[in-house]
Amino acid sequence: MTDAFDKNEQGKILLHIARNAICRALRVSYVAMPMDDSHRAWLSRPGATFVTLTQYDELRGCIGSLQACDPLIDDVSNNAVSAAMRDPRFMPLMADELDSVNVEVSLLSELQPLSFASEADALAQLRPEIDGVVFEYGPYRSTFLPQVWESLPQPSQFLAKLKSKARLSEDFWDEGVKLSRYTVSKWREMDYLKEVAHG
Repeated sequence: MTDAFDKNEQGKILLHIARNAICRALRVSYVAMPMDDSHRAWLSRPGATFVTLTQYDELRGCIGSLQACDPLIDDVSNNAVSAAMRDPRFMPLMADELDSVNVEVSLLSELQPLSFASEADALAQLRPEIDGVVFEYGPYRSTFLPQVWESLPQPSQFLAKLKSKARLSEDFWDEGVKLSRYTVSKWREMDYLKEVAHG
C-alpha cells in the first residue's frame, strides 16, 4: 500500500485502532485518534491482519485473517477483540490487565502458493525470518507468522511445528499438502514506547 503517510504512521494508526477496539470491548475509556481523509481512504481498503497480544514477554492471544476481505479498519478491530477475548488458548482478557499487555499488529501481503516436488523441495524454498507460511492438507490448516522464526529458526523445525499446529504428526507428508507464503509489515507498541524513552 502506498499512501501519503509512511509505514511508521500507518503502524501507529493500526496499533491505536487495535487497542481502542479492545478498550471498547472491555468498556474501558479510550482516546480516539484523529483521522483525515487520507487515513480513511487507506483504512477502507480490504486488508488482512493478525493481532498479537503479549504479557510479561509471553503470548496472551493471537488471532488474524489470511485473506483481505473486510475493510482494514474492521479487520484489525475485529481481530484485536478476538485476540483479547476469544483465543481458545487463553482466558478472556480482563480490564485490569490492559496496562500490562502489549499489542502487535501484522499487515499481511497476498498469499503466494508454493510449487514443490517433495518436502525437501518445499523446505528449500522457505525464507527464514521473511516468510509467514500457511500449511493445508484436506481439512487441516495452520499458519505461522514470520515472527515465529525467532523461536524456530530451522525450516525443518518450522514446518514440523506447523504440521503439529494443524494436528498432524511432525513427520507427516503427503503429495496433497499445500503450502503458501506471505510477508508482513509489523508494528509493536513496545517499539514506540522505546522511541519515546530515547527521544
